[in-house]
Amino acid sequence: MMERSLFPTARLLLPLLLLVVLPSDAGAEGVDYYELLGVSREATTREIRRAFKQLALTMHPDKNPGDSEAHDKFLQVNRAYEVLKDEDLRKKYDKYGEKGLDEQQGGRYESWNYYRYDFGIYDDDLEIITLDSGDFEAAVNSGEIWFINFYFPRCSHCHQLAPTWREFAKEMDGVIRIGAVNCGDNNHLCRRKGIKSYPSLLIYRAGETPEKYNGDRDKDDLVRFSMQFITTSVTQLWQGSAFTEIESAFASGLGWLISFCSDTGGNAYTQQSYTLQTVCSHSVFNLWRQGNFVKNLQYICFSLSDCLEPRTRQKLAGMLDGLVKVGWIDCTAEQPLCDSFQVTSGSTALFPPGSSLDKHGSVLWINTLDSKEVYSQVIKHLPDLELLSADGFQAKLAHHRWLISFTFGEGNAASNEYKKLQAFLRNDHIQVGRVDCLADVELCHSLYIHKPCVAVFKGLGIHDFEIHYGKDVLYNIVGFAKDSIRAHVTALRPENFPSDRKEPWLVDFFAPWCPPCRALLPELRKASIQLAGQMKFGTLDCTVHQSLCSTYKIQAYPTTVIFNGSSVHEYEGHHSADGILEFIQDLVNPSVVVLDPSSFTERVTGRSVGQFWAVDFYAPWCGPCQALKPEWRRMARLLSGQILVGSVDCQSFHSFCQQQGVRAYPEIRLYQKKSPKQDRYMTYNGWNRDAHSLRAWALSALPRVSVDLTPDTFRSQVLSGKDHWVLDFYAPWCGPCQHFAPEFEVLARMLKGDVRTGKVDCQAHYHTCQSAGITSYPTVRLYTYRGSKMVSTHTRVGVSCNCKIENNLLHL
Repeated sequence: MMERSLFPTARLLLPLLLLVVLPSDAGAEGVDYYELLGVSREATTREIRRAFKQLALTMHPDKNPGDSEAHDKFLQVNRAYEVLKDEDLRKKYDKYGEKGLDEQQGGRYESWNYYRYDFGIYDDDLEIITLDSGDFEAAVNSGEIWFINFYFPRCSHCHQLAPTWREFAKEMDGVIRIGAVNCGDNNHLCRRKGIKSYPSLLIYRAGETPEKYNGDRDKDDLVRFSMQFITTSVTQLWQGSAFTEIESAFASGLGWLISFCSDTGGNAYTQQSYTLQTVCSHSVFNLWRQGNFVKNLQYICFSLSDCLEPRTRQKLAGMLDGLVKVGWIDCTAEQPLCDSFQVTSGSTALFPPGSSLDKHGSVLWINTLDSKEVYSQVIKHLPDLELLSADGFQAKLAHHRWLISFTFGEGNAASNEYKKLQAFLRNDHIQVGRVDCLADVELCHSLYIHKPCVAVFKGLGIHDFEIHYGKDVLYNIVGFAKDSIRAHVTALRPENFPSDRKEPWLVDFFAPWCPPCRALLPELRKASIQLAGQMKFGTLDCTVHQSLCSTYKIQAYPTTVIFNGSSVHEYEGHHSADGILEFIQDLVNPSVVVLDPSSFTERVTGRSVGQFWAVDFYAPWCGPCQALKPEWRRMARLLSGQILVGSVDCQSFHSFCQQQGVRAYPEIRLYQKKSPKQDRYMTYNGWNRDAHSLRAWALSALPRVSVDLTPDTFRSQVLSGKDHWVLDFYAPWCGPCQHFAPEFEVLARMLKGDVRTGKVDCQAHYHTCQSAGITSYPTVRLYTYRGSKMVSTHTRVGVSCNCKIENNLLHL
């Protein structure tokens, strides 16, 4: 494989790898999937799902029985959806077009009834946040309380719960976060979270074990259960403590929301009839006395007293936690105290720090009893974030960590929510401020900030920062800030781009509108923590720095590249921290041998007896070839010491590949034991091209080291012999036995010369296995010779079976 050198020759810190220059018309063939679904290229997964559902309801063959082309038309739409909903497939499509994909995506679809009734249950509910594997962890670790419904589209109980879950979400909107996870689309996520039945309802709090809800699935019980997690206290103020409490909060920068009640402040459901008769109208009281007590009576009553009921006060305490203290005063018992606040009837007021009744407009009198409306009025009245200017900007950022909101004039609707950021980030020692880019144009231009955004400055000066490209919601911003402070990822610009640096850099070329790009960013942060001190990480926004991206011929997003002196290596693999770490590990210690005609002839054709080679013949422009690369590297590591692994670039060595009979890419071959007449090889024709499937295929071609045992040889060689043995008791019909077979051969080769290995077919030799006490398949048993007798220990095969056996062998 040839190196593409973009810089003057320098000492290489890592082995070389090709930076593929992609054809500019990679996505030109066929119908554009985005156009087919009617969505933009920056559409979210939720938007893609909703667009597909609308098309499914009208284009499905069940709704078009007279259209002979309906099946083919819908297959095309279904394929577009299956590709674009998957982050990895979407990246491949964006980069290589349809030829970068396998043919199996979208080949099957469901009935029309499924799309009408089961598909995307909560997509249209604004109060319910649909989470997937890409944003789940950031959400539940943001510091907010999450109540999440794990459901399955075909689950009847899930559909029965849906109307109640929607009502509950509306009731608790703003108090806690209400989420939903579709376990049909996020099977791996649900399995990781231990979800075994549907629907499963769990409460998540950062740093604590999730708590499962097992009560009745009605709205009131759900509300009662979730309210117990709102632990922020509501304080009853009285004459001896009120002013001390208020002044203490003011000194800490917190205001007070106080509800002045003309009764005991209890719930309307529990008030005595004389209280109701005093507070409520006579007609309402008569309804109550006659047993016609309606649900909204509490609001009718309290609308006359303007006193927030207990549950509303508790909700507000949670919603305003860290910003405002919530309390109430019983003016019946504390009349002089209420008089000092100049309150003559029930009411609610916000007292910001430093406010007083003498300062006109400093106290906000609340004219509603609805928790959402009270919250909205309070949050608007609170002071804005600290305004930073160019004059002191650099000094403030030199020694402290900051989350900065860059605005252009008046803030948007979300800017009021930003006032809560300080409370969420206080324990992480992150200060929060804002910069008005209309007032400080030069400052924002120097940072290449041209539109509203949020950025984290990491306490190392003005140039070490990272911009948030996720959802403009509080939980996402909080999660980003906490992760970014711990990570070592920097926003790159022409001034600090590592084109001539000696230390290695990983650079992510991306576009903010690209969903796979946004999904990759958290994984880069994780990888940067694990590689701290070994490699630097940076991101380059190609929508801002177009010329710089063009210099490196970036034509698809995200494109992740390792810059290491004069060498450049493009990352092709899973969008995960583990995938990136594997790639870098492979650069340091390559597992795949890059072959040219000369080295192929010398090492593969001229291989020694007993040596095996697995070779990938590929072309850089071939999408499936690029998809295979990370799996091929991973397979090579798994086969280390057993089979040599190589690759041949058939674009660079086209004639050679033709001579070898390669007609399509990728072509995967295993070169086996040499024959005097011809060079023997077998070709991989399997459907799956993941590392484990490829490894199993390659191992199956190796000659067996273990021996098959019969009842006679089991007695004579094992029970009566003087050698150590490891035996695999199996049944031919047993699936796990078949999966374990190549693993056992790996073990046999490792033990060759020290311990003998054998296999016993328990279907053919049932009595032998029964007499040996074998009760499940596969079972691996170690027989050790101890001078005068044979001692056996057994292990039921699991993930770490080989490790257990090897540990036992250490004691031989």
